[in-house]
Amino acid sequence: MTRAWFSGDLETVATFWRVLRLDGVTLGFTAHDRDLWIDGVLHAANPGMVASSLRRSAGFDADSAEVTGALSHASITSEDMSAGRYDGAQVRIGLVDWETGENEILYAGTIGSVSEQDDRFTAELVSRKADLAVDPIPRTSPACRAEFCGEGCGLSTARFTHDALVSTIDPASNAVQFMMAPAPADCVGGTLRWLDGPHAGQTMAIAASGVTGLVLDHPLSPTLTAGARAMVREGCDHTIGTCAARFANGVNFQGEPFLPGNDLPTRYPPPQ
Repeated sequence: MTRAWFSGDLETVATFWRVLRLDGVTLGFTAHDRDLWIDGVLHAANPGMVASSLRRSAGFDADSAEVTGALSHASITSEDMSAGRYDGAQVRIGLVDWETGENEILYAGTIGSVSEQDDRFTAELVSRKADLAVDPIPRTSPACRAEFCGEGCGLSTARFTHDALVSTIDPASNAVQFMMAPAPADCVGGTLRWLDGPHAGQTMAIAASGVTGLVLDHPLSPTLTAGARAMVREGCDHTIGTCAARFANGVNFQGEPFLPGNDLPTRYPPPQ
């Protein structure tokens, strides 16, 4: 039976706020004046944190939440924010009885856009109901809609994932070169997950390749040094040619490369 909160004249209740980052780090905060263990996670006392509004509805409208203060905590740094460590992080907001430890989650969602103003961060919280607004019907496309090595693709992730060591770093182009990595051209469009160093646990997308190495989509830390370990997963350009010739996986191609487009009536015949 769910507890009826704030039903008595005196309540031993505080709010708590939990962040579950995609790199495996979990941070907890509470409005109480001392640290609390909740569900095996230590929630740091942060009395300045205020859950100013929480709205839950029974319909399909997205729930909303506003929290002030938690993002100014010392454990949340601007470097981590800039590096994207909080992009897509899960958020849980709830109530806890600081005497009994009984707690209840009131809001669940993810962190959307993050902005900084006057040395404080403000995060947009996106309710899980936002998933209901996503159209699940696939649209025709000449490119493959499946995630490489994901559902529908059929290829093995382990087959195209390689352990690699940083050999050189080029801060000017935000690029790194690796030892024991596959051909750079095969990595474009793939991902890189750091195993140690200043970016440990973080995943970066490989945007391009050049003479300086693999160009990444997140800025590299100046403390990154040669010898740092990473897992490099190859990429795919999602074309039928690459799927058939490079991966011999044309049978699982999730697209319509030969379907005429909407501009078919306006096309001119090629010159003879």
